[in-house]
Amino acid sequence: MPSQNTLTDEAEAFRAALISWYDANARELPWRSEPSTYKTVVSEFMLQQTQVKTVLPYFAAWLSSYPDFKSLAAASEDQVLKSWEGLGYYSRARNLHKLAKDVAAIPDGELPTDAKSWLAFPGVGPYAAAAICSISFSDPSAVVDGNVVRILSRLTADETNYKNSTDAAKSYRQLVQDLLNIDRPGDHNQAMMELGATVCHKQSPNCLLCPVRPFCQGHASGVAESLPRLAKTKFEEVTLNRAWIRSAKGVLLHKIPAAAKRMKGLHELPDLAQLAIPAPQSKPQLVRKRGITKYRITERIHAIPANKLPAELPADHVWVAAEAIPDLPFSGPHRRWITELLETIE
Repeated sequence: MPSQNTLTDEAEAFRAALISWYDANARELPWRSEPSTYKTVVSEFMLQQTQVKTVLPYFAAWLSSYPDFKSLAAASEDQVLKSWEGLGYYSRARNLHKLAKDVAAIPDGELPTDAKSWLAFPGVGPYAAAAICSISFSDPSAVVDGNVVRILSRLTADETNYKNSTDAAKSYRQLVQDLLNIDRPGDHNQAMMELGATVCHKQSPNCLLCPVRPFCQGHASGVAESLPRLAKTKFEEVTLNRAWIRSAKGVLLHKIPAAAKRMKGLHELPDLAQLAIPAPQSKPQLVRKRGITKYRITERIHAIPANKLPAELPADHVWVAAEAIPDLPFSGPHRRWITELLETIE
C-alpha cells in the first residue's frame, strides 16, 4: 500500500472539496431534517446492513410510533419486533430497545457525548459510536464503514488483499482520523458516506462527478474500480423443510425461544425435523430461496395433515388463530409465505 502520508500535504484541500460538495449535494433525508440524537441513533441502527431506500418508510413509521427514547423504552419487546418486521437482523431492534431504556434512565444533561463512552451502550460499535457522537455532539471521531473503506482504498491505490471490509477498516483508522474535518466532524463523516453511496460506487464509480478525484491515486493509475481487494465471501447452501399445518385450532407456528442466537421472539413456520416428521417425497406447497449472511437457504414448505403431529408438541410450538397472525412478529419472508398460504390453501 502506498504510504498514507502521501495525502498529508493535500488533506486540507481534500476536506474543503469534500465538504463543499456535500453542502451542495447532500440528499434530503428525514434524520437530517430537524436532527436530534434520537433520530441519529435510530437511523444508524436501521442503516446497518440496509439500504437507505429500504429504511425510509420504516424510519417514518418508527418515529410515528416511538418519537423519542422514553416512548421506545416504554414499549414491549413484541411491539418493537413487530415494528421492525421486514428490516431483518433483529438483534438491532432488541439492542436499540435496550439502548433506549438505558438512555431514558439517564438524568437530563448527563448523556455522554463522546464516542468512547457510547461504546458501553447495547449494539453500539466503533462505527456507530463515531457516527452518533460526531453528528449529534461534534465529537471529533471519524467513521470507517464499507463506503469509507472503498473511498480510501481508491484514494491511496491500495492493492492489498484484505480478508473483508472489517480487516481493511483497521488499516485505515489512522488515515481516516487524519483526514477528518474537526470543525465539522459530523458533516465530514456524512459526506464520506454520501460520497460512497452516491458517487464512489462498487461498480462503475462516477469518477467524472467525484469532488475528490484530483486526490485519487486509484483513478490516476486506472485501478479505482478494482479496489478495494476483498476476499470473496464463500456461501454455504442450506435446505430446510418446513410444515404448513392448519386445523380447527388454527395454524401451527414455532416461536423462536429467547435462548436462540438469531431472531429470538419471532414466529416462523415449524421445521419438520423439530416435529420429528420426515419430509414428504411429494412436491412442496411452496419453494422459496433467501440469503442470510453467508448462507443461501432453500425453504421447502410442505402441507402436512394435523394428524401427523406427535401427541405432544415440542416446546415453543403454538396454535394461532388465522385472524391473530397479523398481530404477531415475523421475519419478512415468513410473513409473506404465510400470507400466501392463507390465501391459497383452505
